[in-house]
Amino acid sequence: FLGMQIVHLEHARAVLRVPYGERLAGNATSGVLHGGVITTVIDSACGVSVIAALGKRMGIATLDLRIDYLKPARPGEAVTAAAHCYKVTRNICFVRALAYHSDRDDPIANCAASFMITSLEPAGPGLTEDTL
Repeated sequence: FLGMQIVHLEHARAVLRVPYGERLAGNATSGVLHGGVITTVIDSACGVSVIAALGKRMGIATLDLRIDYLKPARPGEAVTAAAHCYKVTRNICFVRALAYHSDRDDPIANCAASFMITSLEPAGPGLTEDTL
């Protein structure tokens, strides 16, 4: 529904993008994207970075997702979320992420998140861009 795409994927890092769509605007007059769209792309990028850090599909769940919205998204522009899973413990994974348009140094939102590993058994085939 959102048209979310994986832009880049490597060990413990993921970059996802949502193209702009008028139907995703939270305010039809201004055309500014709904905050829920930004939350969704950030949460998704964080989750993919966790799976990439684990190296295989496993059951995970968002445990905590703190997002600081720094400014509104500009109408007509795609939103990109870049996430890095910087720490993996036996049960919890810790992630940082940014949402931005074209300049990572000018973020729309900043995120700190933690994910719980809910299953130690692989949830499917090995992790590749094709299997996400």
